[in-house]
Amino acid sequence: VAEHVMAMFLNICKIIKQSDRLVRDGKFTEKSSLPDFFELYEKNIFILGFGRIGRALAKRCLGFDTKVYVYDPFIDASIIKENNCIPIDFDEGIQIADFISVHMPLTEKTKNMITKDQLTMMKKTCILINTARGGIINEQDLIWALTNKEIYGAGTDVYEKEPPNNDNPLFKLDNIILTPHNAGLTL
Repeated sequence: VAEHVMAMFLNICKIIKQSDRLVRDGKFTEKSSLPDFFELYEKNIFILGFGRIGRALAKRCLGFDTKVYVYDPFIDASIIKENNCIPIDFDEGIQIADFISVHMPLTEKTKNMITKDQLTMMKKTCILINTARGGIINEQDLIWALTNKEIYGAGTDVYEKEPPNNDNPLFKLDNIILTPHNAGLTL
């Protein structure tokens, strides 16, 4: 799952999907038409949930010389610090993050944990990934944020309804990567 998140982070910030499409469409010389891309290197990563997957993701992100911030009300701050990460309040983490990854269970407390309110607090350049459970991020609010460029991009492996309907508005957006709840499948 941690590698899946890294792949989504890098694909979105390096606009791999759009670059691939440009080449396949015979528009190789039109690369200046692509949006600006940026690096994961030395950015602020905000991880929601610091269990096994959150810790594995942190380890991989630290390899890019990032600052890894963690919100997990059930993990002692000393454990977060022992893993070379920085404990942070949820609202502050949302505001300073360049990349956010969700790794919490879906509960009454985490349902709609990220809505329009939090999405508008994020940087316009923020990339938001959910490989945990659908419903933690309000899907309609995410569609609104991506459509209105409130955040740069997103990746999701999970949906409020699985499988999602064929007419799901997420399918029409270019600034999101969608996968079929397979982030944890590996050899």
